[in-house]
Amino acid sequence: MEAGEVVVRYQGEGGQALLTIDRPKARNALSPEVLQGLLAALDRAEADPAVRVVVLTGAGEKVFCAGGDLGQLGGEGGFLATHEGRRVYGRLLQRLQDLRKPTVARVNGHALAGGLGLVLACDLAVAAEHAELGTPEIDVGLFPMMMMALLQRHLGRKRALEMVLTGERLPAREALALGLLNRVVPAAELDATVAGLAGKLAGKSQAVLALGRRAFFTAEDMPLPAALEYLASQLSLNVLAEDAAEGVTAFIEKRPPKWNDR
Repeated sequence: MEAGEVVVRYQGEGGQALLTIDRPKARNALSPEVLQGLLAALDRAEADPAVRVVVLTGAGEKVFCAGGDLGQLGGEGGFLATHEGRRVYGRLLQRLQDLRKPTVARVNGHALAGGLGLVLACDLAVAAEHAELGTPEIDVGLFPMMMMALLQRHLGRKRALEMVLTGERLPAREALALGLLNRVVPAAELDATVAGLAGKLAGKSQAVLALGRRAFFTAEDMPLPAALEYLASQLSLNVLAEDAAEGVTAFIEKRPPKWNDR
């Protein structure tokens, strides 16, 4: 890769920020530059008040993201520096979850290994029907360590273990049936379906979406009694929001709400 080459493209339009991993010749693999580029793009999208939803995709029509760049496993600067560099991927998964704006994965092709982790880290995911999802790391003597944390939260133990132990890929429609995707459509319908779903998210109160997403992820790992107590406090915050008052008033008056996003 030449110095200064753009590996993550950012396009803002119509309330959406489209983030594209642009390494088609490398199957959109996650190099250190891609990881840093995605983190920077997420920061940019969050800081832009015009952006109401983030869409993540890969360049081309065959591969969303093939995972980590196997040609850069060794790293530079010694073992500890290399270890710290690998932790950036974990920070990216966490950043997608912590973002104050909803995210949609546009799965234009195969999502494998760390690429599948990106799909799972997004709130919603729409895939072209030719896409395959999987964790093939075991076939090269590796294990999907960090993305496995998300896979465990999406699948039951038996199916998750089958994926990581065998490395077999799932066709998109099977992944849909397992809850790894929200929609599977013909490739020709991918953009329209993603735009429709993103448009629905963009039309909601951004303040309430941010509050609700944070509550969802925080409560996910809590024991039930603690989760219910925490969510009660979040509901009290929610009903005090200006947009909650506007939404209820609009419902009573039988008109569309006019969100102020606060």
